[in-house]
Amino acid sequence: MHSPSFSLKSGVRTLAERLVVLIVIACFAAPGLAGPRTTELMNFGWRFHSGDIAGAEALDFDDSAWRLVDLPHDFQIEQPWVAPTADERPDTSDPGANVRSRLSSRGFKLMGIGWYRKSFSADPQWRGRRVVLDFEGILYTGDAYLNGQLIGKTDYGYLGFEADVTKLLRWDSDNVLAVRADTRNPENSRWYTGAGLYRDVHVVTTSPDVFFARHPLYITTNGSDSVSIQAEVTCTARDIKYLRMRARIRDQRGRIVSEQTTDERVSATREYKLQPMHIADAHRWDVDDPYLYTAEVSILDGDGRELDNVRARFGVRQLEFSPLFGMKLNGRKVLLKGIANHHTLGALGAAAYPRAIEKRLRLLKDFGFNHIRTSHNPYSENLLDLCDSLGMLVVDELYDKWLTQYCGGRTPWTELWQHDLPEWIRRDRNHPSIVFWSLGNELQTYANLPFGDWGVTPYRMMKPLLHRYDSTRLVTVAMHPRGRNQQTDSLPAPLVMETDIAAYNYRYMYFPGDGRRFPWMMFYQSEATTAAMGPNYYEMDLDKVIGLAYWGAIDYLGESQGWPAKGWAQGVFNIDLTTKPNAYLAKSIFTDEPVVHICFQEQSQDIEWNGVSQRIRRLTDHWTRHEGEQLSLTVYTNADEVEIIVNGKSLGTKPNDRTNPKVRNQIRWEKLTYEPGYIEAVARTNGRIVARHREETAGEAVALRLKADLEPAARPLAGVESSYWKADGIDLNHISVAAVDKRGRVVPTADADVHFEVEGAASLAAVSSGDHYSDELTQTDHRHLYLGRALAIVRSSHTPGDVTVTATAPGLKAARLKLKTQRQ
Repeated sequence: MHSPSFSLKSGVRTLAERLVVLIVIACFAAPGLAGPRTTELMNFGWRFHSGDIAGAEALDFDDSAWRLVDLPHDFQIEQPWVAPTADERPDTSDPGANVRSRLSSRGFKLMGIGWYRKSFSADPQWRGRRVVLDFEGILYTGDAYLNGQLIGKTDYGYLGFEADVTKLLRWDSDNVLAVRADTRNPENSRWYTGAGLYRDVHVVTTSPDVFFARHPLYITTNGSDSVSIQAEVTCTARDIKYLRMRARIRDQRGRIVSEQTTDERVSATREYKLQPMHIADAHRWDVDDPYLYTAEVSILDGDGRELDNVRARFGVRQLEFSPLFGMKLNGRKVLLKGIANHHTLGALGAAAYPRAIEKRLRLLKDFGFNHIRTSHNPYSENLLDLCDSLGMLVVDELYDKWLTQYCGGRTPWTELWQHDLPEWIRRDRNHPSIVFWSLGNELQTYANLPFGDWGVTPYRMMKPLLHRYDSTRLVTVAMHPRGRNQQTDSLPAPLVMETDIAAYNYRYMYFPGDGRRFPWMMFYQSEATTAAMGPNYYEMDLDKVIGLAYWGAIDYLGESQGWPAKGWAQGVFNIDLTTKPNAYLAKSIFTDEPVVHICFQEQSQDIEWNGVSQRIRRLTDHWTRHEGEQLSLTVYTNADEVEIIVNGKSLGTKPNDRTNPKVRNQIRWEKLTYEPGYIEAVARTNGRIVARHREETAGEAVALRLKADLEPAARPLAGVESSYWKADGIDLNHISVAAVDKRGRVVPTADADVHFEVEGAASLAAVSSGDHYSDELTQTDHRHLYLGRALAIVRSSHTPGDVTVTATAPGLKAARLKLKTQRQ
């Protein structure tokens, strides 16, 4: 039975500053228990070998010839490109071809096995304590060994696991942690996954007899001032009958705003629901004001000393859903304006660097996006933390298809989901950025799904288990555009009738008819094509729909539409995060900020993707061309009208036809003749100039110019954690290079091979450009300019200090940039 409206009042953790709920569990009669938990990052000083080696897990295996690497690490991105053979189809777009390229979907990189080994000494302070190794993820399947013994594994590498290694530690000599990562089967995913230890590894110690379980806190609010906290605790000491729990809530400035202490009888279920807590005048979490609290939970002994503690950030916010208004956040209609991309990070591959994720999120926010769909797997915890901090709304997705083939391929999916789903929900449920869950993608057309009813029974099995761990959010599955009802295409797929939200990939045109037949339905365009950006937004009933997510809005590796393109190239941002002109179309749609931007269509190619017509377009916005060249000009604007001026001569003014969704915010001039000088678009609203975009003809390139995202500062900005380059061994600085003429203008025709050198307290992590057709590797020290630009990504060391980045290219004046890393 569906109700016409559903209200969610939930709190969730994030990453800015914090609300601290300190649940101190005081244990009476608890002799011998040690102090609170410690957590140590184990990302550094690993040895790596590409390929399989028998016995590499053994304690006495000689790994001295292996190379040193630090995590996060993707060994697949280091592999050479593999062009399709003569008998292979080089792309993924032609359904009529007999032979499919084995690697086009996987970024033309060979699959393989990689081994990692790390030696470490057990800290003497760990004696008498419980010691756990925590892996956030291993792609695509992984096995972990300590001192030659298997301690844990993952059969679906987007989710993590932990292993209690207390009894396996050696105290008189080094311990060896070995990990085998396997991504050999090219059919176990439809995109570039990456490979290896691509997320963090930690060692955690706790008291031995009383400690918090994995992902122990469940924090909810009623959307106002009341906060409920549930904690899961393991207590193996038989003489302990009660646990004393002290909970503190801190605001973003660290001030305690609520506190309580309770005594709880030890429970066989291990779950403890504390008395509701109150925050006076609670500050709401919102997309424009992502205010966070922190929950800190501790276990105390009889003298009030901490035995264990955990922290979780959350936000106080209210969600409401209805077919009448879509989604409301804190009582205000909010439309999801987002992207659906894979988890990889361009030149870095799958390696989950927080700074690279933050760069993407800030870019999206700048262009008016407010939403991420984690297609089609759980993303890193760093991403969710950053979404919490920056105010991005997340649709959190667990799987692609509910089939073994698409979930690692090593263990049947029917044996995976019962483990994967609780791990996923318990890990993510406290994040306020997550607005609803998605259990899968485009699977309702598969007759070979378990139980043979197009996904209905698996969904009915999974949803109650999901609600066991979080009952505050709605649940959906994204539907394949060709997957309507098997008896008649006029009706939705049977699986749609089960989900809380009708999530349709591309087929927004079904929303009105399905809504009339089934008035409880609430609609979300879970994938939208950038080729129809504008119409597929404005043709929806924006007052009633939940929103949309543009597929592949950022170019990514894999799912190539034809060699030599190394992946998806239909985004509005290049793979190096430089903007394509149509990014400004998105900005003109998603924001009220006055926008005007010039765009020239160089060439186009029509393809079919998932049964949807797509157009690959090469778009540019520069004015350095061949004299007399005929151009097709489109101006993106949300103003009333635009005037085009070339070298002081007006080519006329045209209105923005807001009555026609197919051309709204897109004003066209055909057969424009290029002449050197400048072109300018002048946008007016109500007769007043509100925005300008001017492009000039560049001269000959004479020099290189460098610009860093994180420039040196006298001291970190107060309250802004990300404003400086941290000397933590992981933080990145993205440094753009451009070829410029003598007046400092970027020369888009420059394509010199730029060599990068990094000296001091950092090292070169990767290089890139916006050219998705380049055969150059990213794990090297040079890159050809594309449209006059390239990118170097530099990783800090552990030692604060000066960093010098130098860029050189034949025939151009070198550029040098002096930077500095700082202690946290």
